[in-house]
Amino acid sequence: MKQIPLGTTGLQVPAVALGCMRLTSLAPSAIPAYLDHALSLGINFFDHADIYGKGMCESLFAQGFAALHLPRESIILQSKCGIVPHQQYNQSYAYIIQAADGILKRLHTDYLDILLLHRPDALVQPEEVAKAFDELHTKGKVRFFGVSNHRPYQIALLQQTVQQPLCVNQMQFSLPFSGMIAEGIEANRLSDGAVDRSGGVLDYGRLHHITMQAWSPFQGRNGSFIDDNTGYPDLNWALGECAAHYQTTKTAVASAWILRHPAQMQVIAGTMQSQRLTEIAHGADIDLTREEWYRLYLAAGHSLP
Repeated sequence: MKQIPLGTTGLQVPAVALGCMRLTSLAPSAIPAYLDHALSLGINFFDHADIYGKGMCESLFAQGFAALHLPRESIILQSKCGIVPHQQYNQSYAYIIQAADGILKRLHTDYLDILLLHRPDALVQPEEVAKAFDELHTKGKVRFFGVSNHRPYQIALLQQTVQQPLCVNQMQFSLPFSGMIAEGIEANRLSDGAVDRSGGVLDYGRLHHITMQAWSPFQGRNGSFIDDNTGYPDLNWALGECAAHYQTTKTAVASAWILRHPAQMQVIAGTMQSQRLTEIAHGADIDLTREEWYRLYLAAGHSLP
């Protein structure tokens, strides 16, 4: 598995991580084997959030991992907090501390490798975030910190007070859902792709050594774009030709397309299917040419001015 640097942490992590949001869709007895399969592919990075399965995903993961009898240090655990479902976003000191303790308890671990703030809180007071992060870091409960779904100025506002570097930003990103790239390519145009929806977050991350993690990497307008020949016929044709050239699958090529970008993004694979996870992981072994990368970009419906 290709390794990439994770922000300024000094960690080298797999280019593909396993997202555990759908872990409750597996029978508890099947989880150890699935985690073992991920590890056999070189995927030892597991992404959680306290709201996934209302906390059950973390609990089921802990049970499944315990069955493998492996040391805690053999894996990298990341989780997210800050969403009170259907009520509010909360990044207060008290809520972050309470959420982190709950995560640790459900994961049966003494520490998290990375804790992310899940969504921007309109009422955030950076001093409270800083106080919570300092406490969690000093007590050894969290090694590194980051954010998810944050724009550059929201990160900068936090980082002005937070002492620890924010090393990760997790954003939705896929071949069709790549406005972060289009807004740069189509700068100063009147086209739809020129609309700035991210605030230049991709370039900001590269400037500040923040690793972009791509969630929903195969998501189109109505579910997966793979083999959606109604919504994405040109893209699937191009993916199919590229897959044939590399003797692999469309899924692997779509994964490789994200990983080809020089930002050195990390793909968060949320599948609970062993074969599909294998295909996604294979994408880390494919180095698309510049011509192939741009062909797929255009086939996804983007344009070059």
